[in-house]
Amino acid sequence: MRLFAAVYPPVAAVDDLTGRIAGLRVAAASDAGVRLADPADLHLTLAFLGEVPDGRLADAQDALGRAAQEFRNGRAEPPRLRLGGGGSFGQGRSAVLWVDVRGDADALDMLARLVRGGLRAAGLPYDEKPFRAHLTIARPGDRVAPADVRADREALHGYAGPEWPVGELVLVRSHPGSRARYERLAAWPLAAGR
Repeated sequence: MRLFAAVYPPVAAVDDLTGRIAGLRVAAASDAGVRLADPADLHLTLAFLGEVPDGRLADAQDALGRAAQEFRNGRAEPPRLRLGGGGSFGQGRSAVLWVDVRGDADALDMLARLVRGGLRAAGLPYDEKPFRAHLTIARPGDRVAPADVRADREALHGYAGPEWPVGELVLVRSHPGSRARYERLAAWPLAAGR
């Protein structure tokens, strides 16, 4: 099964961002095959595990549970984040437009390190690329002119969504396909006393 660890912004933050995305050039190009992220699936990936044998699911859950516990033990309050700014990765067919994460991003970095450390200790796979907090909003690929992607990236620089507390760490199963589907398998609170 294909797994990743993530945090999800609340509905209010997603609704605010969705309103901003609607005014971007990539949204107007959805007829050209631009893939916009489904608002219900918007998340911040902390670690992508990739393919994990079914028999190792409990190990992944234990590793994430320990990471969440260690995170809670070190903080009185969950981190407060906001989505704002933007950028892009890749070129041509692999171009991706994303929104940046602001606020207590250092705490999110710490959580990602704890998750990855737990996965490493359990001997589980994960993508070892450096963690860069971002939320993917569109995959324009080469279906949108690079100038339009740059214009959308610039338009996002002035965006600042509502602040929100990160409530939980989530283990998610990805069902790939023309329209990926995500299934929440387990979640752990990030606030002390919960």
